[in-house]
Amino acid sequence: MQATPTLGTENQSPFQVDSRREIISLLRGLKDHNQLISMLIHEGSEVFITSILEVDEVNNLVIVDSAPGSQANQKIIDAQRVSFEGLLDKIGIQFSTTGIERTDFENRPALRFHIPPSLIRLQRREYYRINTPLSIPIKVSFPVDIDAGTETLKLTLVDISCGGIAVLDEKKILDCSVGKTYDHCKVDLPTIGLVDVSLQIRNFQELVLLNGKANRRVGCQFINLSNSVLASIQRYIMKLERERNSKMTGIR
Repeated sequence: MQATPTLGTENQSPFQVDSRREIISLLRGLKDHNQLISMLIHEGSEVFITSILEVDEVNNLVIVDSAPGSQANQKIIDAQRVSFEGLLDKIGIQFSTTGIERTDFENRPALRFHIPPSLIRLQRREYYRINTPLSIPIKVSFPVDIDAGTETLKLTLVDISCGGIAVLDEKKILDCSVGKTYDHCKVDLPTIGLVDVSLQIRNFQELVLLNGKANRRVGCQFINLSNSVLASIQRYIMKLERERNSKMTGIR
């Protein structure tokens, strides 16, 4: 089981950043943009959502929000290695560390570790994932076999790219066997319309959200996507980007 958003590990050496100044700049970018990042332990079998609270260059420390609950934090502290994955301006950021410790930041529990000596910066535009608005959830319909019949399971879309989607399966009903393919799934994209796609399970992860609630995030890859459907998805991604950019610049 891989953690998502997985940014891939193939051919990473050209994308490795060793400049301390650049590493600090990227970490501060994640902090200043209030980006949520995934904190992975046990090779991604457990994932916690966090954010960077401070990058202390003088003391060579990164401070991140603690996980909900003392047991979860102890797991992170005891882990042999902790990996982090996030997105900053369409660029994937990955790094890992050892020796995480408890600390306090502005009178609240936090975790700290040394600024990593290197990180991976990946930009793969064709598979750039963009978060979909949860204020008006978009549903993805999966045909699933239940009790010798076929029923429609509707799950909430959380991000989309030209390569695939991710959905939330809070009740953990969907068969998440890697490689399993669901044909004739329906995605109703606002202002674009209903698209029919085949989705293959690529990964899933158990999430513990900042509010302490558990959820399952399932990553799916589009299979044999037609040019017309791909064009529709590209239009929707561009629409989301325009809306996000308008909010950032104050344009309405």
